[in-house]
Amino acid sequence: MAEASTDKFSAGEQGLGYMYQARLALLQLLQLPEDTAVFLEKDDDLDFVGGQGGKSLGSLKHKAIGDRLTDLSTDFWKSVNIWLARYKRDGRAASNLRFFLFTTGTVSSGSFLARLLPDQPAAAGDTTTLNELADNALAGSTSKLIAPIAIAFAELSESEKQDFLERILIFDGSPRIGDIPALIRDKHMRSIRREHRAFVFERLEGWWTDAVIKQLTGAKPEGIFGYEVSDKLSNFSEEYKADNLPITFRGKVPTDEIDTDADPRLFVAQLREIGISSNRIRSAILDYYRAFEQRSAWARENLLMLGEVEEYEDRLTNEWGRYKDVAFEKLTDDSAEEALREAGATLYRWAEFETGKIESLRIRARVTESYVLRGSFHILADATPEPKVYWHPRFLDRLGDVLGVAS
Repeated sequence: MAEASTDKFSAGEQGLGYMYQARLALLQLLQLPEDTAVFLEKDDDLDFVGGQGGKSLGSLKHKAIGDRLTDLSTDFWKSVNIWLARYKRDGRAASNLRFFLFTTGTVSSGSFLARLLPDQPAAAGDTTTLNELADNALAGSTSKLIAPIAIAFAELSESEKQDFLERILIFDGSPRIGDIPALIRDKHMRSIRREHRAFVFERLEGWWTDAVIKQLTGAKPEGIFGYEVSDKLSNFSEEYKADNLPITFRGKVPTDEIDTDADPRLFVAQLREIGISSNRIRSAILDYYRAFEQRSAWARENLLMLGEVEEYEDRLTNEWGRYKDVAFEKLTDDSAEEALREAGATLYRWAEFETGKIESLRIRARVTESYVLRGSFHILADATPEPKVYWHPRFLDRLGDVLGVAS
């Protein structure tokens, strides 16, 4: 619940509730057996289906700080109303249902609801059954909201009432929405370096949010399994190892429209000089954008060692220089422009398609994403005042003219 708002028409409470559902579901899947699947907004706020087919329905209540549950709290009885319908639908005592109430509030010590907390047996000498306690509480209610729920509960036999109530667990003092990220980082990311946990959680929650949206929209209606969360967490954590770096710009595009004909940047002008097609220039612009943004993200997250990018670029320029000598070997001062452009195109084709096969040209051993390497060549080709790599054999001689046209 959004405690700050007093506007009865405010959507804040409902919005916070949906976000709380997603975050608490993620936390629970990390704590439950990996063969557990979760569904949101199906039979209840959360449905947990175990590997053996048992189902637990979870109602969530994000309450104001200090909120307490008493015998006649509407939060409890509204959840009971949902659970009763499912219990009757699935065969009553023959059903395989359990019912969970997750609330950030706490159960009052004098309430019979305390008997529904985990590991809370009846006090020694107390022979009152759960169904008797519930009946006594309902008998004292004057609430119009609770009245039809009491009628639905009374339709159960005494043994069914007891069976139904014994299926309920209340998890009071559940974590608040803002506390869940720290709980996940501290309890479920112990194998990840502390300085990387916030970034790993951000990526995990991004994937999780997408998975939840796909389930709710029907794009992927099946349950989300605990092992899927474990696998994703493992994959993300692997990217933060010493021989790897996270890849987060795959498929991303710049916000500004790409115009291959009007783009004034030096690396684009270089490609025009050797006759590269508009489609390939567009691919180059995307590689440049993704590599530039990716390297910037690594720097912001302090994932790069001092001088690592410079050393990487030195490796690229050294290898480029070796292949340049091969590609340009048969050229002379009198070579025709067509031969010059063909030699430049050959050199660029090597950089675009062959360098990815050379392990020594990876920034780190396990970083194999092609846009990192290709885009880094374009970054070098865009360097000022003079590019560190070039494709056309006479490009440096023509640099002044090219810059004049670009400006």
